[in-house]
Amino acid sequence: MPRVVILDYGSGNLRSAERAVRRVGADVEVTADAAAALAADGLVVPGVGAYSACMAGLREVHGERLIGKRLAGGRPVLGICVGMQILFERGVEHGEETEGAGEWPGTVDGLTAPVLPHMGWNTVRAPAESRLFAGLDAGTRFYFVHSYAARSWELDSGLAGQQPLVTWAHHGEDFVAAVENGALSATQFHPEKSGDAGATLLENWLRTL
Repeated sequence: MPRVVILDYGSGNLRSAERAVRRVGADVEVTADAAAALAADGLVVPGVGAYSACMAGLREVHGERLIGKRLAGGRPVLGICVGMQILFERGVEHGEETEGAGEWPGTVDGLTAPVLPHMGWNTVRAPAESRLFAGLDAGTRFYFVHSYAARSWELDSGLAGQQPLVTWAHHGEDFVAAVENGALSATQFHPEKSGDAGATLLENWLRTL
């Protein structure tokens, strides 16, 4: 049974994520303890709310360093919602720019759409080679709640020289819905709120640990 830590940095649906990951077969701990986060087979970084608040909480527990150390050793990390957004270089909300964890180049900013937030079920366009979306067909829907997103992808060569796999969705415009970049994966949607489809994605991620 793989050991997974849900990083507790004061943001995110911690208990929902804990229940969802445990349900698909992991031994799960919710903690901010650095030693536990580094030793786990997988680290989940959730996140809800404002980009700046999430980054402040992450820095308080040295979460950006934990993520960097894990990735340097090829140890899997999964970001969810704002936990995905903070992996980019910067976020801009209400004119305020916040430095992110910087694992990927690019900016997270406001979606241009007739209705915001983007809240509810939506389909995604995943690459055929995707491991996260293995066994899920093109009509599968996932649950989103957000008004901000990465609207472009700027990284050509990813971790360990592997080509990043980028999944897209559309709400008013295209935006990055998920990324698979070596040991670093992330989803803009909430797999823990996406029913059977989300459970399948989490099972697929556990198989990479």
